[in-house]
Amino acid sequence: MFKPPRGTRDFLPEEMIRRNRILDIVKRVFESYGYDPLGTPAFESWEMLKIKSGEDIIDQIYYFKDKSDRDLGLRFELTASMARVVASRRDLQLPFKRYAIGPCWRYERPEPGRFREFYQADVDIVGSDSPMSDAEVLAVAVDCLRALGFNDFQIRLNDRGILEGFMEVVEISGERALEVFRALDKLDKIGREEVLKALIALGVSEEKSERLLELTSLKGSPETILNEVRSLLFATEAYQKAYDNLRRIVEYAELFGYSKCITIDLSLARGLDYYTGPVFEVSLGERIGSVAGGGRYDRLIELYGGRPTPATGISLGIERLMTLLEQRGFFKPLNTVTQVFVACTSTVRKEAVGVAKKLREAGLCVDMDLLERSLTNQLEYVDKKGIDFAVIVGEKELREGCVALRDMKEKKQVNVKLEVLVDELRERVRPREKIREIAEHSSNRSS
Repeated sequence: MFKPPRGTRDFLPEEMIRRNRILDIVKRVFESYGYDPLGTPAFESWEMLKIKSGEDIIDQIYYFKDKSDRDLGLRFELTASMARVVASRRDLQLPFKRYAIGPCWRYERPEPGRFREFYQADVDIVGSDSPMSDAEVLAVAVDCLRALGFNDFQIRLNDRGILEGFMEVVEISGERALEVFRALDKLDKIGREEVLKALIALGVSEEKSERLLELTSLKGSPETILNEVRSLLFATEAYQKAYDNLRRIVEYAELFGYSKCITIDLSLARGLDYYTGPVFEVSLGERIGSVAGGGRYDRLIELYGGRPTPATGISLGIERLMTLLEQRGFFKPLNTVTQVFVACTSTVRKEAVGVAKKLREAGLCVDMDLLERSLTNQLEYVDKKGIDFAVIVGEKELREGCVALRDMKEKKQVNVKLEVLVDELRERVRPREKIREIAEHSSNRSS
């Protein structure tokens, strides 16, 4: 028996229905902010994927050669492909606001909420260097989480310019910035002592490493930490911009309605090398890591051959969100999208096809028997499948211009005239849930 490769999974209908439901909610929130969809290939040039990814990420990229000996790799995130598109298209109207939802791949050790094949949902704003753009992509992520019923999230916010300022204060060469940032990014995973060892291994003295870790340990409310940052870096003009970025993002966050969720965390670096300014992560109460993360990358598009173009974005980790939603009992048992099953006796099968066709044209999700089973066996199937309603087509009912409508959950059955069947079912069939209804339901479940 063959199994999926390690770190990947099969999704049976019940699971896919859940996933599609979450992706639909996220997509609706993205579009409510004016983001348009963009699709890109699952694999890209190996050389392109390596640009500004960072050594740790490069080691995780699935690399292969095609039959023409081209060096290719599976995408490990969605931003690089978007940057390639922008770099190659000068006809895009700016700001270019796009969203993308799709699978990515990284060769890393599987653990709860983390797999080698995983879905990400991204929004990015290209062409704006305003902190309002950074605040907006965070607002999109916040609204997605709220639409899913999460209210206990925390936003960690920092700016790489502040980290560079600390390196200058401690007198660590700026040439080591990316290596130092990669080490700091592992604080949550391996702890302070291991990061200290990593910094020393990079050639940073123990004294300087200790001082850097002391400075980056500052964490707290924006008012408190930003005042400390200003006092530490006030004499450094280059890093005044980083301070101003954070201050303005917090101001916009107040307008968007999530400023109380923000913690300034001066250890936050993010692992990708292409970040140039504000960086952020969103986490929830459970110990499952961040569920969203991103930042500003103003030089990536230029590195891909485009014009200098500022950009910022955030990515939601769908796998971790799914894990948390299942733990919180968000999902109602549902193993089919079918709303109505048209059952029939063998003598009126053709007429039953016509009834099913009429219901589908009315926008209902309709199935019917394809195995020529008895009426009893058809209804047993409907019950096991969890379909809410069965329309029973029989000779007697058809002579009277009717069909029998059975509520499978209530175990009640009534005759309904064919001309009003669509209206009757629209009244009874569970409506497609809207974002607000889902949020209310999931908030009640999580509380």
